[in-house]
Parts: sequence; C-alpha cells; structure tokens
Amino acid sequence: MSRTYDLDRAHVFHSWSAQAELSPMVIAGASGSEVWDEDGTRYLDFSSQLVFTNIGHQHPKVVAAIQEQAATLCTIGPPLANAARSEAARLIAERAPDGMERVFFTNGGADANEHAIRMARLHTGRHKVLSTYRSYHGGTQTAINVTGDPRRWASDTASTGTVHFFGPFLYRSEFHATTEAEECERALQHLDHVIRNEGPATIAAIILETIPGTAGIMVPPPGYLAGVRQLCDEHGIMLIADEVMSGFGRTGAWFAIDHFDVVPDLITFAKGVNSGYVPLGGVIISEAIVETFAHRAYPGGLTYSGHPLAAAAAVATITTMAEEGIVENAARLGTDVFGPGLAEIADRHACVGEVRGLGAFWAIELVADPETREPLAPYGGSSPAMNDIIAACKKAGMLPFANFNRIHVVPPCIISDDEARRGLAIIDEALAIGDAVVA
Repeated sequence: MSRTYDLDRAHVFHSWSAQAELSPMVIAGASGSEVWDEDGTRYLDFSSQLVFTNIGHQHPKVVAAIQEQAATLCTIGPPLANAARSEAARLIAERAPDGMERVFFTNGGADANEHAIRMARLHTGRHKVLSTYRSYHGGTQTAINVTGDPRRWASDTASTGTVHFFGPFLYRSEFHATTEAEECERALQHLDHVIRNEGPATIAAIILETIPGTAGIMVPPPGYLAGVRQLCDEHGIMLIADEVMSGFGRTGAWFAIDHFDVVPDLITFAKGVNSGYVPLGGVIISEAIVETFAHRAYPGGLTYSGHPLAAAAAVATITTMAEEGIVENAARLGTDVFGPGLAEIADRHACVGEVRGLGAFWAIELVADPETREPLAPYGGSSPAMNDIIAACKKAGMLPFANFNRIHVVPPCIISDDEARRGLAIIDEALAIGDAVVA
C-alpha cells in the first residue's frame, strides 16, 4: 500500500463509516468525467463524487478563477464586502425565482439548512419543522433531525421540534395509490392531516428536497409542490426548498423548483454552485424574511461565510455553465440518453423495478421480486447482491453512486454521450448479478 493509504488509515476518521472496516481507493487525479487512482487505473465518475461535480473535474476556467483569486485576496472576514462574494450573490439571485434577491452564504448544505430553519423560526415565531421520511438534509444537529432516513436515528433525541410525514412515491406508495394523480391527492391530504393534528400555529416551516436525492430521486407528481405551497400559505408556514443536490443544473434547470412553477420562501444550495471545488453553500431568501431582519440583527453567522476562494469558484462555475450550455446539456442528456437508455435497461432486467429522474439525476430501483417489489437490499442497509453489483461496476472502470437498493445515475452534467452510454453499458452488464437473485 502507498504512503497516502497508510497515513489515511492511521489518521483520518471517515464519515458514515465503521473505521476498521474501510479500505478507501486512493485517487491521484481527475479530469472531466473521469478520475484515476495512484496506479493510473481510470474510472468513469458516475457519482459526481457525492453528486456535486456538476461542471466536471478540474474545469480549467474554475481552476484559473481560484488561482487568480488566491493571488488577489485569499480570505477576508464576512462583515467586509468583497468582489467575489458580491458577484456570486448576484449570479445566484439572478437564477432564483422573482422576489428572492438576497443570499446568505454558508460552508455547505447542512449549515444552509440549519440557517434556513432558524430564519423560518424567527420569522414566524414558531418552532416545529415538518419534513419527509425519505429525505436527507445534512449531518449537523437540526439538519440530521429533519432528515428522514435511518441515518438520523443515532442522533434523534425527539427534542428538536421536528415532525416527519410521508411524501409522494408512487412505486412504494404509503397511500395505496395506483396513479400519480391519486398519489398526489392522497399525499397532500396526509400532509394536511399532519399539519392540523400538530397544530398549524406551532409549525414554522416545511422543508422538502424539491426532488429527493440520496433518498431515491423521486420526482414529485404534477401538482404536489403547488399543493404544499397552498397549505403553507393557508397556515402561514414557510416553505424551504432544499436544492443542495438538485440545484445548479443537475435536473436540466438551474433549480429543480423551476420544473414546478412554485416559489418557496427559502432555497438552500451547495454542491453544484461551484462543483465542490471549494466548500460553499447558502440560503436564498424571500423579501418578507429579509424584511424581518431589516432592523433586527440576524443571530447567526460563520467565520468563512462567502469565502473569497469559494465565491470566485462559484462565479466561474455559474458563468461557465451559462456560456457552455451545461444546464441545457443536462436536460438533453435526460431526454436523449439517460431516459431512453435506462428504459431499455429496465426492459432487459428482472431486477429493475423502476427507473426515474430528470436531466443528469436518475435512480434505478432494484428489487429481488418484481411482483412484491421486495427491495434488493433492505431500507437502511445493503445486501451481498448490491455489494456485488457495486464491485462489478468498479471492476469495469466506473464509480457508481449506490444507496440501499438503488444505483443512481448522477454523472457530471458535462459528460459526453459516448461516456454516458459507456457508463450505462457497465451498469447493464453488472445487473446480471441482480437478475440471478430474482431467478
């Protein structure tokens, strides 16, 4: 093993992992849609790491912007204005829905959600926050408690004012629905009942991933988000759209909320805003909430809020995405490559229960039994078959994104058609392992 590997195992404590059971791949470099290890073996990055390298690895314009900013002004405190932060805020607000002109910068997605919730609570004078069970909002204290998936269990003290409900997911409907229209209607009725039973006057916000990411890329049915907006308006509840994973081109739009003609009160972002080249997140704030803090100090901040290197990377990323049509490319990939290609894969494999997604944001739902829809791995866990499928993808030269019983197709939004089809072919071949389980 290399010195890098040995030092990692001796000194690095990894996230979401049993430390003694890890054997991490050592990555030596990356470019575009590929990474390579210290032996020079190249891998197609079908994960965008943790779904953040939307503009691809080592984009020369973003690298150059970081270098130029480092030579000009490496860092400055958040009370002071600087050109990179001001321009990044302008570019982000320009792409947000009308009436959302202010940006509060954070270091990442979890603290963006923490601050959005704090703003909603202070604005409304209420404390409870509602979120779905199939969701992920970050690893910090409030963010992990509004998270719905099993990763919250170890930190869930039932004391953070968070309440969970079921969101729409027709393939595994909690509402015995048989159509998208039924799923939408019944999911909204369920949410209405939760609100009324929790007490509308106690609820500060509903936080939703516009399109849930790690939880399964379940595109909401037509009318659902508009219905949530209507319930929020009826009860004076703030709607927070978590766009940490789905924002900045991932779904073929600047924000996933653009697909649904709904305007939230707060939008959280991170990841794709600068493709993770330097840590950055933030909250886009509606005018009503901005006004709450016009003459009242907002009680929150971060040492590195709007860090110049991160902000310069965001300016270069957003500008380059616009100039090179990267958002449009993601949309085209969804309609021309991933949608048709995944439909063909679903037709060929008994272990594929469903494929779903938009743009460069897709999930393959794997099942052990197509009739009962028994997942190929349990909710909150893995299985030998899933582990073997992941290993087969890596052996064939592709880094997959897997969660529970799903493979997610989430490569950089700049991926070429040939690379995208090569990745799909690798998945196609690996899924024979799942078919053997079904057989």
